[in-house]
Amino acid sequence: MEYVLTTNALCKNYQYFKALNGLSMHVPKGAVYGFVGKNGAGKTTLIRLICGLQYPTSGGYTLYGIEGTDRRINAMRRRMGAMVESPSVYSNMTAEENLKEQYRILGMPSYQGIAELLELVGLDHTGRKKAGNFSLGMRQRLGIAIALSGSPDFLVLDEPVNGLDPQGIIEIRELILRLNRERQITILISSHMLDELARLATCYGFIDHGRMVKEISAKELEEACRKCMRIQVSDVRALARVLDGLQMEYTILSDTTADVFARVKITQLALLLAKENCEILSVHERDESLESFYLNLIGESANQTGNASMDERGDRL
Repeated sequence: MEYVLTTNALCKNYQYFKALNGLSMHVPKGAVYGFVGKNGAGKTTLIRLICGLQYPTSGGYTLYGIEGTDRRINAMRRRMGAMVESPSVYSNMTAEENLKEQYRILGMPSYQGIAELLELVGLDHTGRKKAGNFSLGMRQRLGIAIALSGSPDFLVLDEPVNGLDPQGIIEIRELILRLNRERQITILISSHMLDELARLATCYGFIDHGRMVKEISAKELEEACRKCMRIQVSDVRALARVLDGLQMEYTILSDTTADVFARVKITQLALLLAKENCEILSVHERDESLESFYLNLIGESANQTGNASMDERGDRL
């Protein structure tokens, strides 16, 4: 698989605080990569590093296969557009004037393409209206237009729908999908709005305390979160025999518990299990959302980190 961005054991320390702690991630070409983590997990730090705004303490990263320490990395960054934290716009300028200023900063030879960019983000009718009078959603769209100056094929968006009303969220969502599907732009979205991210992402990276907890495709996540019946019984082997006879798909979770991926007639199942001297202890529907998947994942990560810390203390003793 071809990757636009990879990081390898990337670390960034601020005195005694580790903002990134051995982060390794892989952003496939053509993906909408959902970069998920709570505030302070290290998402914005990673974005600042790959944009060249800060430098790593250790470890490394590549853009389009070029190492971050290579002299060619600046050329690779010109293929990337970014909106970090909040849109950097000039409040006393119009949308068109803001884009002209960005074109000058990039050293672009003409203003060709600005009208198309304004139309793409839905700001072509703002005329002489100053950006300071824009709604938050309009400023976000202007920020994306600025990031798209120079025709990048990798777009990095840090919390692009944060603070927007429902209509603004829909507009940004549709714009992101259009950029990915019609222009084949690879997009990295840092966000904690998980329900919205689930409508966009083709793959995910879950980060906690500067570490990558898990990378997973949207298809794999959907499989992990799909609806099922979680059944607890006195004998899971008897349950497996009955479910095999009913040709139902299931996953054994423990000596007493299984997830069944089918519509279950409880009365029929209870009668069949009774013949196997097996009793149903509990049944409940399970339909895990991205949010609950993330919370469970981070909870497991915290437990593992805590156990590792205890092991380290034991070793020192």
